[in-house]
Amino acid sequence: MRRFLLSAALLCFASQLNAGDLKIQFLFDGVVPPPTAINVNRDEAFCGKHGLVDERLVVNPTSKGIKNVVVYVYTGRGGSKLPDQTPKNATHVLANKNCRFEPHIVIAQVGDTLKVTNPDPVGHNASMNFLKNTPQNPMIPSGQEVEVELKESEPAPIPVTCSIHPWMQSRLVVLDHPFAAVSDEDGVLVIKDLPNEELNFRVYVEAADGALDEVDLNGKTVKWKRNRFDVDIKDGMNDMGVVKIKANQIKYGD
Repeated sequence: MRRFLLSAALLCFASQLNAGDLKIQFLFDGVVPPPTAINVNRDEAFCGKHGLVDERLVVNPTSKGIKNVVVYVYTGRGGSKLPDQTPKNATHVLANKNCRFEPHIVIAQVGDTLKVTNPDPVGHNASMNFLKNTPQNPMIPSGQEVEVELKESEPAPIPVTCSIHPWMQSRLVVLDHPFAAVSDEDGVLVIKDLPNEELNFRVYVEAADGALDEVDLNGKTVKWKRNRFDVDIKDGMNDMGVVKIKANQIKYGD
């Protein structure tokens, strides 16, 4: 028994050694546009007091970091081949809070559950037009919640919307693996525990005006293909550097 436990511990340690992290920072290249105010035309007494803005593009005016950029290992056609991943069976909370969805981006793995809550005093709904999972559109009265089982991976981020308050939008990313991350307020993200091999990654920028086929990476122009790029992951931290997204690659404020 002791030998078995020791062997298991050594295998776990070895697997940790053969894993790397990928770090990227996304910056806005240009004059930072001011946040666009939402036209609150429903439940104005409550929703109108929260200073709601269009969250498709959130840029830190100091660092120029772009928040809510998603990067994940792409396993679709022409992408990486990964072994089957153990489900985490995690529960992710998406709250209808102050007439907006919080968080704006949810990253989940097949087998996880999405719990949609409503702490607001007004009713909401959460429409999810899945491509692989069963489409959902539950009504969520004040103080109630619903749970959605995520049984299949989705080929793209899925919009989550509220038809009662049409400005409310978020994005749900459902993958067949855990290798994904979303950028913070400074545009920084880190994908943890990647296998040591060349991997194909896909970038999702909600406000992008078309595909990001050309970007500035550490001061040099590089070509991507349909928002995708390859990185040969090594042990430890793989710092890819700074990706700048030009203002003319963004559509915001319409």
